[in-house]
Amino acid sequence: MVRLTHTVKTSGCASKLPVGDLNAILSTIPPMEDEKLLVGFETSDDALCWDLGDGRVMVQSVDFFPPVADEPYDYGRIAAANALSDIYAMGARPAVAMNIMCFCSHMDLEVMRDILLGAQETCRQAGCVIAGGHTIADATIKFGLSVTGFTTRDRLWTNRGARAGDLIVLTKRIGVGVANTMIKAGEADAGFTREVLDGMMELNRSACELASSFEVHAATDITGFSLLGHLYEMAHSSGLTIEIDSSAVPVYPQALEGARFGFIPQGAYSNRDYLEDKVLIDEGIDRALCDLFFDPQTSGPLALAMDPASAEDFVSRFSGVGAVIGRCLPEREKAIVVRA
Repeated sequence: MVRLTHTVKTSGCASKLPVGDLNAILSTIPPMEDEKLLVGFETSDDALCWDLGDGRVMVQSVDFFPPVADEPYDYGRIAAANALSDIYAMGARPAVAMNIMCFCSHMDLEVMRDILLGAQETCRQAGCVIAGGHTIADATIKFGLSVTGFTTRDRLWTNRGARAGDLIVLTKRIGVGVANTMIKAGEADAGFTREVLDGMMELNRSACELASSFEVHAATDITGFSLLGHLYEMAHSSGLTIEIDSSAVPVYPQALEGARFGFIPQGAYSNRDYLEDKVLIDEGIDRALCDLFFDPQTSGPLALAMDPASAEDFVSRFSGVGAVIGRCLPEREKAIVVRA
């Protein structure tokens, strides 16, 4: 069996176009406006939101990328979990999806079948139906989903509602980009590899459903633009500063060691370059830990801005990796401050 990650140069969300380049283009494109469009691309939110006029909101997103796992079934599961995460980040429940597949004409069609079956299994776990899609021949495999979900206007989350005094909660470990670089280089043991793959397959469904019982002021999911990149979007859109406690951020310990040995994906450098003038990092913080803060994640955690009581209650009740990693402050010179 061909190792899928060895057929591509970049894996998962590390393959995203650098955020600075993307914003340079999007800033020149005037947004299309409609009174029913509640959320577009202006604030770099996770999905578009369309008012259905009866109190319900339709939420749509699309995500696809090159292989992030060697086994086709695992790749399909991770790609689906990653695409579904954008819907959960808006406080919505995914309902229906369509496959997006670029496939190499010379590769065994069983590979395609296993990718599709993996995605189908993850969507089944999410209560979401895959009902078609589109496939083209390409030199590099790429796969993902377009997803439609629903919520109500009073339960809709965006990345721009954070308030001074809120705490920031994270719902998974970070370090996936470094971990995947290690795995591809053959420098990750079997146990760590399985842990990382399972983490990427883990749906953000339980975190979303539990958080929906609290008042969430803002939310996003942490993917290719890194922990600091996506929190910057939240801080900038909300007009405040987010202060991060570097010691509170949950990371994969072996990824931290990998960062010390230089297993840094190119996307981390692009994220760091873009955020250089937007982030203040205290001296004395481990350089490898800082690298993980800029590391592109695939199917990463939700980041939730909640009032302190709700945040603490959520963390105490959440069955996964939940941690309060920072707080929201009135706007300062830098949108993100990372404390030692």
